[in-house]
Amino acid sequence: MWLVTARDLQFRARRFIIAIAVTSLVFGIALAIDGMRRSVQHEIPAIVANFDADQWVTARGASGPFTTTRVIDAATADAVSDSPGVHEADAVVLSRTVSGSGDPADANLVGHVVGGLGAPPISEGHAARTSGEAVVSPGITVDVGDDLQVGGETFRVVGKTAGGRYYFGIPTVFVPLEDAQDIVFHGQDLAMGVAVKGHLDTPPPDMRVLDNSQVESDLRRPLAGGVQSLVVTAVLMWLIAAGIIGLIVYLSALERLRDFAVFKATGAPTRIIVGGLMLQSVIVSVLAAALAIPVSKLVGFGLPFPSKLGVQGLVQMLAIAVVVGLLASLAGVRNALTTDPAAAFGGN
Repeated sequence: MWLVTARDLQFRARRFIIAIAVTSLVFGIALAIDGMRRSVQHEIPAIVANFDADQWVTARGASGPFTTTRVIDAATADAVSDSPGVHEADAVVLSRTVSGSGDPADANLVGHVVGGLGAPPISEGHAARTSGEAVVSPGITVDVGDDLQVGGETFRVVGKTAGGRYYFGIPTVFVPLEDAQDIVFHGQDLAMGVAVKGHLDTPPPDMRVLDNSQVESDLRRPLAGGVQSLVVTAVLMWLIAAGIIGLIVYLSALERLRDFAVFKATGAPTRIIVGGLMLQSVIVSVLAAALAIPVSKLVGFGLPFPSKLGVQGLVQMLAIAVVVGLLASLAGVRNALTTDPAAAFGGN
């Protein structure tokens, strides 16, 4: 089986090379799209973990601190911090804004107590220490020491963080709580919620307590439609790849009908004939998958936010390539199984 498969690949090398090249492009696009989905899904627990909180206090009826429009008095944090079982409690402002002056771009705005819960880990520079200072996430092209317009106010960028993106890769600006309140609430002492370190048994009146899993679930809700679109697009790309390989294997099987007839007439087991076609299809698919990795990197340069690959993505890609190869071989296998041995001797 190996020898027959290898000889057929060699004899029709040009056709199979073209199939591998085209399929690798399809696989690469699908891999990049699936990487976008992974990035979006990874952003949610990452941004919630950034606050280093165990619980969240929001207004009763609010879906979550990231999506709510029901605000609370920021002084609630003082009452919560005095509750039994609570080690630390800080008010947070979580909103959308624009950054930049010449060509403003969408950005997330996180207002946090200086040195408190919500202050991001620093990869360059230092954390914000006073009003008018900001830390930015990837996606905002400024250097430490530059000025940045955020929500109509000017901030000095004093640091950068390696994470912080959310809502489909939108970058984030981290500023002191009072500055965020000036931008969002015109200076009123309000907040979207309180991040809590420890365990709060009884929330203040007209408040509710959420854990991190509930906050993550609420943050996933507005992204569900976009994530589903990415999944459907990736699946369609896999199916297109299966169709391309299937067409090539089918044409190859049509040209080898006399070969199949000879194999059957000489007593070759059906599993050898079928196995050869399946192996041929899987080889083409796996080679295309290997070439798809650098293709996906190139495609990633044109995407609006990073495409996360990782070991899990590579393993999934290999498994999908094998399945695509097996499915693509079915059309050719059918021709092989229905070939009459009499065709080896000139019969119909």
